[in-house]
This record gives sequence, C-alpha cells and structure tokens, in this order.
Amino acid sequence: MRDDDEKSPPGKVRLDKWLWAARFFKTRVLAAEAIDGGKVDVNGDRAKRAKLVQATDEIRLRQGPIEWQLRVKDVAERRGSAEIAQRLYEETADGKRKREAAQEQLRQMPIAFAFGDSKPGKRDRRAIRRLKGDAS
Repeated sequence: MRDDDEKSPPGKVRLDKWLWAARFFKTRVLAAEAIDGGKVDVNGDRAKRAKLVQATDEIRLRQGPIEWQLRVKDVAERRGSAEIAQRLYEETADGKRKREAAQEQLRQMPIAFAFGDSKPGKRDRRAIRRLKGDAS
C-alpha cells in the first residue's frame, strides 16, 4: 500500500502534501526535498515529510534567502487554485515584515556583472594570467 492511499486522521494532512497544496512548491517531490534538507520546521522542531499538520500549527519555511513564518488555518490534500491555497495559511506579522525586508534587500542588489557573450580571447587570457600572477 502506498502512502498516498493511506487515510490521515480528519483535520490533519502530511506536511509535504500541505506545502504542495498551499502552492509553496510546484511538486510534492520538491516539497519533500526541502523538508529532508532541513528547510522546514513545524512548531519549532525539524520536521519529516510524513509529519501530520493541523490548524494552528506554526511552520517556518526557508526558500533561498526568503523565510516564511506561517500559521496553518486549514488543511487540504488536493491542490486547488491560488485563492484556495491562500486560505490555507496566514503569515505572522513579524514574519511578513522580515520577508518583505529581505525581498527589498534582494531588489536593491546590483545585477551580476556580465563578461560578454563569448569566451575570453588570447589577449583576455593573458590579462587574466597577469592578474593572477601566473608566470606561464
């Protein structure tokens, strides 16, 4: 019997399914990888993908430089529209302030320097060697 076929208790759902249904991840596999990688905490403890979540649980989710602090309002086993997904959770005020500050900081960062459209030529390679201090 697969874990998808098992029924969870009423009002509870697996963490990986909830993260997928709440549209934080495109697939359940990506949600499970984030959980296994230690990027998700439930009620202050590191979680496993089969952890059952219910309303009032608090989830901390790190996606790159962005950190979400959420409170579960409802559970869903199936993925619905974005409007339905937004009803599954509420972001804490402190978490929202921190996340928006981090996003603003990312927007302020300069765009990565581009070296051009091609590989360095002979002259460029020699200049690079001089900078590195290579004698060859």
